[in-house]
Amino acid sequence: MKFFVQLLITALIFYSCNNAPDSTEKNNSIVTDPVKPKTESADFFPVTDYFQGQLSEIRNKGINPIKLTNLNNRIDSTWIRMEQLDSEFELFLFPVIDSTNLNNLFTESKFLDQTINAFTFTYDPSGPLPDTFSLKHWDVYIDPQTNEVKRVYLLKKTAGNKTIQLTWLHGKSCRIVSLVTDKDGKTITEKEVTIKWDF
Repeated sequence: MKFFVQLLITALIFYSCNNAPDSTEKNNSIVTDPVKPKTESADFFPVTDYFQGQLSEIRNKGINPIKLTNLNNRIDSTWIRMEQLDSEFELFLFPVIDSTNLNNLFTESKFLDQTINAFTFTYDPSGPLPDTFSLKHWDVYIDPQTNEVKRVYLLKKTAGNKTIQLTWLHGKSCRIVSLVTDKDGKTITEKEVTIKWDF
């Protein structure tokens, strides 16, 4: 009986050691190997979840963000009510940006950009996009020391030759620039909106 108990304990210890979590596994939020080639099952950074997390932080702080709208060189400011947050950022919450939805439409490239001290994750179309698909490109910048997001940049094209650019600074603010192309092919800034929540 004693031999059986020792054998059972030895088997349990052996099983536990072999099934311990691998400390080298990658963090689910970022890819830790910047030179790993993309595969069909590559994990895209979950940008939409990140935005939703940022909106939750704004709500938890309880401080209303300020919205500065620059239109025709005139700046108007308004406070954004908490119940308006989702509608203010609705354009950038859809489509949901993650591996499940966009892996078949976009490819990911990643590298360490020493000029800005950030891992840069760049997403571009892998082929022609559906005509109704407005999202064209996005970048995610990760701090290599903290593994936290520093900045997110999105590019969308909407009807009427309009381009929308979003630059999101983690925990601080975002800037939304609307660009239009005139009949001569010149791109001009139609409107610029800055939303700040870190005072």
